[in-house]
Amino acid sequence: MSASLCEPTALPPDPALPTLLAPGAATALLDAYRPGPDRFFAAPEHTLLAHGTAAEIPHDTRPLTRRVRETLDARRRAGDAAPVVVGSLPFAPDAPHALAVPDSVRRAPALQEDPLIALPVAPAGDTAWQLHEVPSAARYGAAVAAAVSRMRAGEFDKVVLARTLELTARREPDLTAMLRRLARRDPAGYTFAVPSGGGRTLIGASPELLVARRKGRLVANPLAGSAPRSADLAEDVRRAAALLESAKDLHEHAVVVDAVREALAPYSTGLEVPARPTLVRTAAMWHLSTTVTGELADPAVCALELASALHPTPAVCGTPTDLARSVIAESEPFDRGPYTGMVGWQDADGDGEWVVTIRCAEAEGRTLRLFAGAGVVAASSPEAETAETEAKFRTFLSAVGASL
Repeated sequence: MSASLCEPTALPPDPALPTLLAPGAATALLDAYRPGPDRFFAAPEHTLLAHGTAAEIPHDTRPLTRRVRETLDARRRAGDAAPVVVGSLPFAPDAPHALAVPDSVRRAPALQEDPLIALPVAPAGDTAWQLHEVPSAARYGAAVAAAVSRMRAGEFDKVVLARTLELTARREPDLTAMLRRLARRDPAGYTFAVPSGGGRTLIGASPELLVARRKGRLVANPLAGSAPRSADLAEDVRRAAALLESAKDLHEHAVVVDAVREALAPYSTGLEVPARPTLVRTAAMWHLSTTVTGELADPAVCALELASALHPTPAVCGTPTDLARSVIAESEPFDRGPYTGMVGWQDADGDGEWVVTIRCAEAEGRTLRLFAGAGVVAASSPEAETAETEAKFRTFLSAVGASL
């Protein structure tokens, strides 16, 4: 079996938005981020910092894509030459989104292309975090075992079960410094910090592009099937090779890719889906990855419509979708909120990109709520899936100076 190693995939930068080109421009936007008025989004090919709120996307009975289009069109008529909507949508389809058109938007090249991203960043301080697992590792393992039993009985094919870690400190955490550490840990991925409603901030570093649209072309990059990295090079390579041979993980990945193909086929012509996955690496994890590309059959279809057609993929929910949602509701003793939803942007021409909201936390006052999940199939074991969630938590724990 052969495979290549690749980084998270996206489309070329949008020339319609102002771009800062000087060396250090991307890290300057990262350093300029402030929680509350700002929205930060970094992708493998560009960095975006939005400030203020010119208009919020309303919550009403109209289709979301229509509400977004009409708000962007109104901003353009009001004199905004390149309006952009930025924000997040939740996992639950009936939960409120957090989407807005900012007052101003600045762009720079990718963080990974900025030489200053290699400079060391101050480590997280000695914050005395209090950790609370919801559910506990034992209860999570029991939920995985129950789901496996039902799958082996033929009830459904896959479900993604998640856990949270609630971290509480004596003072509010420095979200700007936290974002800098996340971005420097994985500068080739998707790093974000956006308001998520109610005074909360959604902050994280996702490896997974849900979908991007640019000038009539689409790209999706589903990830499913994971293994934790190792600090030992030989062991790290062994784990990557084992992931490529894992029947359980290859099956889990194939389920997700088939769902993405089915969802995007009505929107595209010449959809290209590689026969075998490649590997994507983050600082903490190896992932099986497939890059799906195609041309839009209808140029009027926007990025958000494509993302809505894909969401939720089996990579964050399961299959069949409705049954997996009910298993999640029965098994998870918390509300996912924005976790496993999507975060990103779209312009008035319909171009944009949306990533899967994973490796993230919601910050509210002195509390951080971290999320991590694992795909459960009939071949899963409670011990392995619990270990996978712990490995995924490390992306964020390292940024805040905490450990399990």
